[in-house]
This record gives sequence, C-alpha cells and structure tokens, in this order.
Amino acid sequence: MHGHTGEGKPLQERSPETSPCPDDLELAIRHLPPEFIARLRRIVPGAWLEDCLMSFLASKCVGFRVNTLKSDQPTLERELAEMAVSFEKGEWLPEAYLAPPSMRDVLSHSPAFTEGRLYIQDLSSMLAVHVLDPQPGEEILDLAAAPGGKTCFVAARMQNRGRIAAVEVIRERMYRLMANLRTAGAQIVDVYLTDGRTVGNKTPNRFDRVLLDAPCSSEARIHLTEPDSYARWSLRKIAECSRKQRGLLVSAVKAAKPGGLIVYCTCSFAPEENEAVVDYALKEFGGEVEVIPVSIPISNWMPGLMEWEGQKFHPDVTKSVRILPTSEMRGFFLCCLIKRRESTVVRNRPSASRSGKGRHQRHAKKVGWDDIEEGS
Repeated sequence: MHGHTGEGKPLQERSPETSPCPDDLELAIRHLPPEFIARLRRIVPGAWLEDCLMSFLASKCVGFRVNTLKSDQPTLERELAEMAVSFEKGEWLPEAYLAPPSMRDVLSHSPAFTEGRLYIQDLSSMLAVHVLDPQPGEEILDLAAAPGGKTCFVAARMQNRGRIAAVEVIRERMYRLMANLRTAGAQIVDVYLTDGRTVGNKTPNRFDRVLLDAPCSSEARIHLTEPDSYARWSLRKIAECSRKQRGLLVSAVKAAKPGGLIVYCTCSFAPEENEAVVDYALKEFGGEVEVIPVSIPISNWMPGLMEWEGQKFHPDVTKSVRILPTSEMRGFFLCCLIKRRESTVVRNRPSASRSGKGRHQRHAKKVGWDDIEEGS
C-alpha cells in the first residue's frame, strides 16, 4: 500500500495499535479451542504462526474501496480529506484503500458509505474479484452472494455492462444483499432465492465466470474480543461446511461455460473446506476442469497443501493460495479453475429451499434467467 500524506491524523503502523507481547500470545493460545490451535500449527508455516495467532488479538486496519459506479478516486479522496480520514492507497488494487482501526466508525457512519460511494471490505475479499477479473458484457454467476460486497465489486468492474445472477439461499441474507446492491447502484444484477447446489444442473455450460465465496466455518474471522466468533467452532461444523461446499463447487463448475473461470474461496483455514473441496471437484470432473495458478501481488501467502491427515490431494491443488492474516487483511483461501469442456457429470440435486427472485431495482435490466428457479 502507498501512504497518503495531507490533512488528518497519520496512519498507524500496519500492525496492532499496541504491539503484542509474549503474554498476548499465551492469551490467544489459552482462550482459543486447543484443537483449533493444534491444527493451525500443522497448517501455517512456523515463520508465520505467531503472526497468525496475533491476528486473533490485533485491531486490524480498515479496508475499503471506491465504488466506481458512483464515484472515482480523486472525488472520494477529497471527501476523505474533508472528514479528516487518513488513508493509504492500494498499489496493486487501484480501488483499494486502508485506514487506521480508529477510523472504522467514522467511515461506517459517513455519507460516502451510506450513499454507496465507498464500501468497507477486507483486502483479501477484494482479491477474489481481482482474480475473477470480470469483464464488461459478460455473464457472471455469484453462487453464494450475500451480503453482496463482492457482487457490487463485480458489477463495478463490469461498468454495469453485462449480466450478473446473484444466488442466496437464506431469505434474510437475500434482503441485505438486495439493499447493498441498491446502495451501490449495481443495475445488472438479478437476485435469486434458491439453493446454489441446484443451479449448475439448471443452467449448465452457461456463464463466462463463476464466483463461489462458499459459506464456511469463518475461522479467519475469529477474534478474542468476540467470543461468539469461536464459541461454536468444532470439527463437526467444519465437516458440515465441507459437504455443502462440495455440492456448491460441483454446481459452479457445471454452470460455467467451456473456457469459463471459476473462483472458489473461503475465509477458513481448514483444509477440509479448501484443498479437500478442490480435490473433490477435480476428481469428480476428471479432465473437464483444472486449476490454474493464481497470481496475487502480496507476500503473505502459501501454496495449497499437498496432503492433510493422510489424504493426498490432486497435484493441481498446490496451485491454490492460502492467504495468511496480517494487520492489513484476514486469512483467506483462493483457487481459480478453468473449465476445459462441457460438463457431462450428472448428480442428483439436493433438496432446495423455496425459491424466489428479487429485482433490487424497479427498472433493472431483466436477464431472463428464470431457469435458475425452475424445478428448485
């Protein structure tokens, strides 16, 4: 990130506002589930382990981005200066900014945020859209879209030209998604209330790109100041998430057209939710799909694991990326797949929730994808 100089308070260092001490590390180890800590020691390289543990205590910088559907960098930066918000600009992601942790409330209550000119979003989440690289005029599927931050970013990258189908299975989350799309001015999105695991069978070989930010155990969101973030952590929850994620990724691959890209991501450290899910899809589809290397302009990452608990993964899994947490971004997992030919795998569809479709804007362009709902 590149520092901004000018009015306002100076940006704090990209580390906790108060440097952690060894006692802090012991605090994290003592309060978090022992099995969670033991697994992290096996997943995260030794050189990064302490930083990873400290991330569960640290106050993180606030990531946000300019919404280019409603503003531009010079205009937003003037608005930030008027609010006396110090910030750093992104060098590798032109829309991205960082602000000190103390600026979170100022930003989240600002007209720029409530009126949709900026969106508060972790840098690692922005990377998913950066890797997806959506282009104007394309047809994009966002298979687990709520709350909609990535969907809005996709629409902005597409300059509101093209079509986006945003799928969400939980009604309350769908309403939040629709509200965020309205605020952002994302006019090319149709929202569908349906189980994403059914979409691939209903719209096979259709989309130029598919984004699957899969529902997960949210391990990277754990923080000691929020006991609820880790109170329900368990291996059973990880296993349940993994089963759903496999069905969603199979659906994503089937929905992509030949030559289309699928970006799979989670905010979990668990290999069962990451490498094992990608491995499952590769074996399920054979040569229909393969992993392509992810190029990201950061240093805090490691390649996907080759094996976990005696299970050897497909060699392509090592082309995926596990982003390690810092004071600037949360932990994240990213994998980019390309579909080489039309899907031939047919599986029984899981039972879906009652479906519905929401137009988030009265005059939004109709995309005519009623087949996403059909039979769900």
